[in-house]
Amino acid sequence: MAELEREHVHAVYDAIAPHFSATRYKPWPVVDNFLRSLPLGSLGADIGCGNGKYMGVNKDVMILGSDMSRNLLQICRTRGFEALVADNLSLPYRTGSFDFSISIAVIHHFSTASRRASALREIARVLRCGGRALVFVWAKEQEGKRRFDGQDVFVPWTMNAKVYGTTTAAAGAGAGAGGGNDAGEAGPAAGAGGTEGTVVYYHLFVKGELESLVHEAGGLKIEAAGYDRDNWYVVVVKED
Repeated sequence: MAELEREHVHAVYDAIAPHFSATRYKPWPVVDNFLRSLPLGSLGADIGCGNGKYMGVNKDVMILGSDMSRNLLQICRTRGFEALVADNLSLPYRTGSFDFSISIAVIHHFSTASRRASALREIARVLRCGGRALVFVWAKEQEGKRRFDGQDVFVPWTMNAKVYGTTTAAAGAGAGAGGGNDAGEAGPAAGAGGTEGTVVYYHLFVKGELESLVHEAGGLKIEAAGYDRDNWYVVVVKED
């Protein structure tokens, strides 16, 4: 595991898990529609499930969650979801196990192009032939206040002082979803920060980069692609 990811992704999400979870409760429409479109009885994987906000969207399918944050997984378990500690680069599932998978705001936390491609290959590996996956990553092309000079950035995590008594989370010692802010109480601050204090690493994807990564990973066909809520996304199908 890259040291950068350990310090500036996994450690941060474990430290901010309760605050992160408090602002991640409303499913994004594209993800909600994808999950509700699935056939009855489908088996899926939420890879980088965070607090499990997507795991109960469609009660007619079964979803197994995985994440690197033990603290976020504990929140999943208190909600009655099945979730385990697992690395996106080495998932503990048999090849071809799942009808579908989702990876929501996770792959942008991998620090090199080769690791991001490997994450996609592992998502493809656990899908059955014809299985579908939805992948979201943070976009460099932001429509809101955030502006970034480069693609590889460290973003301070901020919290509402009135709610949490502080404006920056304390550093602590897994990774779930990042990017986006459901409640406006906590989230990545506008603009890139340095590497001091509690900052989260992101690789910001430019237009077309996610599609290129899918082609590099191999074994997946792009069914749909788009932009939503400052993120790029693709729906892919595992080829025979």
